[in-house]
Amino acid sequence: MSTHVDRATTAAKGAASKAGDHPVIEWGARLGYAASGVLHLVLAWLTVQIATGSGGQASQSGALATVARQPFGMFLLWVLAIGFTLLALWQVTELFTAREAFDKAKAGGKAVMYAALAYTGYVFALGGRTSSNKQTKDFTRTLMEAPAGRVLVGAVGVAIIGVALYHVYKGWKKKFLDDFQEHPGHWAVVAARVGYIGKGIALVAVGVLFVAAAIQQHIGKTTGLDGGLKSLRDLPAGPVILVGIALGLAAYGVYSFARARYARV
Repeated sequence: MSTHVDRATTAAKGAASKAGDHPVIEWGARLGYAASGVLHLVLAWLTVQIATGSGGQASQSGALATVARQPFGMFLLWVLAIGFTLLALWQVTELFTAREAFDKAKAGGKAVMYAALAYTGYVFALGGRTSSNKQTKDFTRTLMEAPAGRVLVGAVGVAIIGVALYHVYKGWKKKFLDDFQEHPGHWAVVAARVGYIGKGIALVAVGVLFVAAAIQQHIGKTTGLDGGLKSLRDLPAGPVILVGIALGLAAYGVYSFARARYARV
């Protein structure tokens, strides 16, 4: 029985490796990284709007809605959605071919994230509307109503903070260089360091809101990145902090374009 399982596992890994090396998937993964660059640049702009009190919703849906309102926005939405779809598929192949459990978990998490971005992109491209803030609140409410709900919500918050700290570590230690097939150049490295650290700081705020919701048994501002940024706005020097995070998100966008060119896929 174990022999059959081993053969099936080997066959699955072989198929996933072959799919991951297909030119369409490789090209699509690079398109997906470029799409991520566009998304983060728009998020940076929306973060500046929050910092200046001009409104805006710094979320996936808010960014895609902003894209939709631009000239050729609907066409660009289709490009972004297709890019995220192919990048999600590539991450699925990485899930099967990765050897370390951490790498498998990372690939699985990214596959889900990019699939969600693709879905949101298709919704807007087809003329529909959706709200990332509402989805996050609904998700939090569902967890809160489950057995040991407060523990689950708190665990989500701790996990997000863990991801945030990993972003800061990856940026500070230049671990992102392992993702490139060749050195991307000095400015891409600077953008990556600033981008990972800035995005990590923003994610810490998101995680803290989930932990606070668990402690207080109140969903409150658990609306993902948008809620985290708006909570920072109320702090002393909050607008200055938000402008710094906006610069980090913009830098991450620039890094994403470099990754589209130089990524190891």
